[in-house]
Amino acid sequence: MPKPLYIDIFAGCGGLSIGLYCAGWHGLFAVEKNKDAFSTLKHNLIDKEHHFSWPKWLSKEACDINILITKNADKLKTLQGRVTLVAGGPPCQGFSMAGKRNYDDQRNDLVKSYIDFIRLVKPEAIMFENVHGFTVGFKEKEGTRNYSSYVERELCKEGYRIYSKIIDMSEYGIPQNRKRYILIAMQNHDPMLVFELLKQYKKRFLTINGLRDTTTVIEAIGDLEKANGTKPSPDTRGFEAGLYGQKRSGYQELMRFRLSSESQIPDSHRFVNHKQETITLHKDLLKNAPVGKRITPNNDFVVNLNRRGVTVLDPNGQAPTLTSIPDEMIHYSEPRILTVREHARLQSFPDWIDFKGKYTSGGRQRTHEIPRYTQVGNAVPPLFAEQIGRALLKVLFDHE
Repeated sequence: MPKPLYIDIFAGCGGLSIGLYCAGWHGLFAVEKNKDAFSTLKHNLIDKEHHFSWPKWLSKEACDINILITKNADKLKTLQGRVTLVAGGPPCQGFSMAGKRNYDDQRNDLVKSYIDFIRLVKPEAIMFENVHGFTVGFKEKEGTRNYSSYVERELCKEGYRIYSKIIDMSEYGIPQNRKRYILIAMQNHDPMLVFELLKQYKKRFLTINGLRDTTTVIEAIGDLEKANGTKPSPDTRGFEAGLYGQKRSGYQELMRFRLSSESQIPDSHRFVNHKQETITLHKDLLKNAPVGKRITPNNDFVVNLNRRGVTVLDPNGQAPTLTSIPDEMIHYSEPRILTVREHARLQSFPDWIDFKGKYTSGGRQRTHEIPRYTQVGNAVPPLFAEQIGRALLKVLFDHE
């Protein structure tokens, strides 16, 4: 049978789409407003893999969902009955407990845009993902406003059966503690079955892919240490990039699947040019800070710590939740922050995925640029997306 179609909205750099691709789904199109993030998705899934059957009426470029709905409402309605799944969730920054958690963040209004899109396309199934804070209400004069309740209520009005829960993705082979709100909605099937199958087939999926029940930091990035050697960065003058070391785990084997045996330099494995005082700080952290524990300047483990918080990674544990701020984590044995590729490994992006755009940005540029570190930090881990994509296929089509 032909592969079932899905649409990825608020797609970012394509983490969710990569997982659905690996699970056996086929994309119709993806909606992503930011040019940097879309360029990564386009390079990997449109240009290289030809994963999407992109409609002629929609340009293959970054697009605001509200503009898409306004200009193409009639076209979107014609997709009813053709699109099986709409996947994705609006930006999480306004809801995140790790950030400022701002009720007035304009990105929060995109939840309504999400519902408007669903009303036009009316897919058989919906997969919605967001941060844990999405379920925590904002206090208002009239009471408490809860965005997850709003989404569930509106989808019920459209005739969907709803089931949702908080999932810790570290239980599904992802080498970081990452709790996310996952909602499944279906018109003609029981969405709770998706979660039951996700859990039931977890062990089998991990075993087939050479993975253990939990993946540690060193199992994820141990072959990317700077000690393996360096060469000039292929995409940035004046920087060094790391070389591949010997594979040390099934996870590394999986991440490097599809790569040529001649591949030496992983994509986006460029080391930061730290100042000497920063290297000294990192050495002090490696010597004095407890591993795997977030510390702040108030903890007095080291002097001159001018960051909001930092964690020295535990090589035999799991990383904290990745964010868009790269200097919050220190390598477990080298006095440096992690590279984009190491962040991508902790998010389960396979190494055949190339990242596009700037590595970092600051100041006013942060308001409209999504550099590589941020693209990775904002993404849905592809390895988890693949597992839930397979569970969806099983429920919808009885696929093995």
